Amino acid sequence: MSRLFLLLAMVVLGAFVGAASALWSTGIFGGRGIVLSDIDVAGWVSDWSIGSPSSGPYTRARIARHGLLALTKEEAVYFTRSTDDSGEPLSDTCDYLIAGEAQPAEWWSVTLYDAGSRLPMNDDGALSLDATRIGEEGAWEAVISASKPQDGNLWISSLNAGNFDLTLRLYRPLPALLTDPQASLAVPSIERIDCEGRVSG
Repeated sequence: MSRLFLLLAMVVLGAFVGAASALWSTGIFGGRGIVLSDIDVAGWVSDWSIGSPSSGPYTRARIARHGLLALTKEEAVYFTRSTDDSGEPLSDTCDYLIAGEAQPAEWWSVTLYDAGSRLPMNDDGALSLDATRIGEEGAWEAVISASKPQDGNLWISSLNAGNFDLTLRLYRPLPALLTDPQASLAVPSIERIDCEGRVSG
């Protein structure tokens, strides 16, 4: 009897741990989960299996949860980051300077998402930045803030975002990026420039 009880307990525990890990990996508990983790370039993480037949059930669940289009890596790759250059979580109570250069793709964008992987609830019309706004310039920078900067700089609004993350999308990436992302991708830096303890709302 005790052996049967032990066996049943192990089965129940295994099922619980498996289900919990699956739910956590998708971020369904409200945490960020393990969103993307196959490739890491200076804190920007991605997964080359997105959109491919080789992607497993956890990857597909994360794609569904986080709203990626799941194109193959030859069509698009996605990098996500949820911390600044000092390793602190990105928050709408702080202002940041994001700076980068031309990306190895035909077109790219950076979009801000809240902790639920949704666009924040605001009507600022400034939740993303893309190659068309940069023009022919190589180097670029923008302010991430809950309020529009007065100096007219490029701006990504974090109003009502809480703890947020950024997604860098690169469409039709150059072959070199897929071969060696560490050497080919100069990811944007994210410098925290001000924190005033503002409360989202």
